Amino acid sequence: MSPVSVPGDYVIRSIRAEEWPAVRELRLRSLQDPVAHLAFLETYEEAAERPDSFWQQRAAGASAGALDAQQIIAAGPGGRWLGTLTVLMEEAGTTDWAGLPVERRQGHVVGVFVRPEWRGSGLTEALFAAGLEWGWGRGAERIRLIVHEDNGRAQALYRKVGFAPSGVKVPLAGATGESEMEWVLDR
Repeated sequence: MSPVSVPGDYVIRSIRAEEWPAVRELRLRSLQDPVAHLAFLETYEEAAERPDSFWQQRAAGASAGALDAQQIIAAGPGGRWLGTLTVLMEEAGTTDWAGLPVERRQGHVVGVFVRPEWRGSGLTEALFAAGLEWGWGRGAERIRLIVHEDNGRAQALYRKVGFAPSGVKVPLAGATGESEMEWVLDR
């Protein structure tokens, strides 16, 4: 994906493999958000303990030119990363992270985070537009995401960018009675 300047003084682009320290920094920041426990499947402590090799591999696997995943960021003044999301490609006939069957080629949006001071600026919508463009360009028949049933803030955003609940619920491992919901956007 080519960098795209958008109103608001930021650039939307795919990450580069050598930017793994920034990948790590933004992920750790996202895990300190007040709703991180509803939005992410790992804790700050778990992520902070990961070695540099983990972050290097993670960045390389989702950088510009990667075929199976793409991490997209918004870079602001001075190059500071303001927000991110990642699209993972899932192939028909496989199973997803929760062990559910994947019925069609689809993109799966994960790791959505925008720094609080940039929320409501249109940046999140710009990140989604870029992520959807990448997924459709890779042949996705639909794009999906999973959202905690109690994460109303995220649900409102996902509805705003065109996603709707599919009716599929995914029980949270280790969280008695809690579940997440699949939201989809068909091509």
